[in-house]
Amino acid sequence: MNKNSTIVLATISLFAALTAIGAFIKIPLPYVPFTLQILFVFLAGSLLGSKRGFQSQLTYVAIGLAGLPVFTQGGGLGYFLQPTFGYLLGYIGGAFVVGLIVERVANPKAHHFILANLAGLFVVYLMGVPYLYMALNFWMDIPTSWAHVIMVGFVYAIAGDVLISVIAGVLATRLYKVFHKVRNEQPVRVQVKKAV
Repeated sequence: MNKNSTIVLATISLFAALTAIGAFIKIPLPYVPFTLQILFVFLAGSLLGSKRGFQSQLTYVAIGLAGLPVFTQGGGLGYFLQPTFGYLLGYIGGAFVVGLIVERVANPKAHHFILANLAGLFVVYLMGVPYLYMALNFWMDIPTSWAHVIMVGFVYAIAGDVLISVIAGVLATRLYKVFHKVRNEQPVRVQVKKAV
């Protein structure tokens, strides 16, 4: 394994670990606790790019499903049945979308990162809220209206998540050049000339 591959794996693992840590920095709310995971989802997409940001969150979710207690309420395959699992799937898609948008800007500024974060946040809620509705109504047998689901799964958390979108945008502006250099670093190739 070359140096570049090692750095790539290390950064993907780092953001998977940071997302896991973010799960335990939380404010308890009904059904969907407010956590700092989304901060690291935004930074993963912004700093690692679409592909590696996606991989970092996929790694995080895979580790949790494998049984390590890295989610807010533990881990294991049974977590598929948790009402908040859709948000975890949204983290994967959200990191990808954030990275995809940032990659299309030659020299991104804070407002580019913030707008990308808001787009990623939209993806998280787009996957999380319907999953919450299905989980409560179909397999948890808790009859719940769409209005209530939108309230607990979106309205209660959106202000904090928008604030985190801005904070992550400012942080990404300061860290982007360092990670951009790592991302674009190419492995050294040694050419061997044939003896004539």
